[in-house]
Amino acid sequence: MSVPFQNLPDWSRWLAQDADGAWWAYEAEPHSHDTGWYENEVGRSARVGKGYPNADWHQTLTRVT
Repeated sequence: MSVPFQNLPDWSRWLAQDADGAWWAYEAEPHSHDTGWYENEVGRSARVGKGYPNADWHQTLTRVT
């Protein structure tokens, strides 16, 4: 999967989409919950975009290099 955003925060190491379509950048690898991802209390996170709701959201976790 290609990363759909060019201007992520410098600290971004992970990118993922929630079921509602929101895209988030994470500093540390996030954990999943019922409908999305959370930062596991380690590192920063920031909402970086909004897409369409995605039933396959759990397959969007991507390592940013």
